[in-house]
Amino acid sequence: MMKDKEIQKLIKAEEKRQEKVINLIPSENYASKDVLTALGSIFDNKYAEGYPSARYYGGQTYTDKLETICQERALKLFKLKKDLWHANVQPLSGSPANLAVYLALVPKGGKVMGLPLSSGGHLTHGQKVSITGKVWEQLPIGLDLQTELIDYKKMEEDAIREKPLLIIVGFTAYPRFVDFKKCREIADACGAYLMVDMSHFAGLVAGGAYPSPFEYADVVTTTTHKTLRGPRSAIIFSRKDKKRDDKSISTLIDKAIFPGLQGGPHMGQIAAVAVTLKEADSPVFKKYAKQIVKNAKVLARELSRLGWRVVSGGTDSHLILVDTWMNGNGIPGKEAEARLEKAGIICNKNTIPGETRSPFDPSGIRLGSPAETTRGKKEKDFTEIARKIDKTLRSGQ
Repeated sequence: MMKDKEIQKLIKAEEKRQEKVINLIPSENYASKDVLTALGSIFDNKYAEGYPSARYYGGQTYTDKLETICQERALKLFKLKKDLWHANVQPLSGSPANLAVYLALVPKGGKVMGLPLSSGGHLTHGQKVSITGKVWEQLPIGLDLQTELIDYKKMEEDAIREKPLLIIVGFTAYPRFVDFKKCREIADACGAYLMVDMSHFAGLVAGGAYPSPFEYADVVTTTTHKTLRGPRSAIIFSRKDKKRDDKSISTLIDKAIFPGLQGGPHMGQIAAVAVTLKEADSPVFKKYAKQIVKNAKVLARELSRLGWRVVSGGTDSHLILVDTWMNGNGIPGKEAEARLEKAGIICNKNTIPGETRSPFDPSGIRLGSPAETTRGKKEKDFTEIARKIDKTLRSGQ
């Protein structure tokens, strides 16, 4: 029992809230007790500025072992050869991980190519309100608004004409497969590095439920708390044989993380990531990853059957976008989110391709299956969830 009763009360209240709701936020999940135990372990007391065997403080016998184990498990999980790939497990979260890649590979003011928010990208893919859009110039990757899929032909034309130095693919709200091979061809055609932000689908890649980007990418970044089901943290994978100005990009990225952006790593966090990676390297997790996709497909299909417009017509992954506004014939995303939360269903309002409304009150909502799949729900459960969503959103219309 905690001595600080005020904070203990909040922890208990949040625990009860999480237990009673249906969590459909695709970027959230439930970490295991082992992960949470490692996260709050004695390692959190240790300051370990630097990297294994190159620390700035003494007393690093076990921190060095811990970080090395975490790196090895990261490479093993994604079937990467140690002589070709390097894993930096120190990023505190996904945004600084992405920022470190920019700092390492792109001069200030250089062009980067990425999906804008309205097309399903992340703030750190060059959006103006992010530091990545203030220091660097974003060349947006557009969608075909008829299919709501990435327009690879236009992407290639724009890349060859504008010559970005870094192409970022990956998403926060794009429900379909990304053609990594085509992206590699485009990067080669314009002389850019190819970075894949697999934060949302890393667990699906680990479980064999989504195509792996590693055959084609120069750099792969990921958070560890979404489909990987770990703590709030991140990993940067980089190819050792790729260079910038005769220096390995792995070395440049390491220096961008420390001392460029961060001081000492959070060793309790790294301990929790190590546990997460071992849990994901198992037959049980592979089954879980495949069930995530099955559940998301059922949710999309049932909502479509009930009359809601699902962006791109479905999903290949763990998330779906639903157009709740439907050209004024439905309800705005903000109201949809509020109605669902009142009914015990947690999601988030979200922009959709060709968005005409404000991002603070957009046309859609984003739904995902990872958290409820962790709780053991399967296809029949997600059919019922879709029906509850439909009933809730139509109430009062």
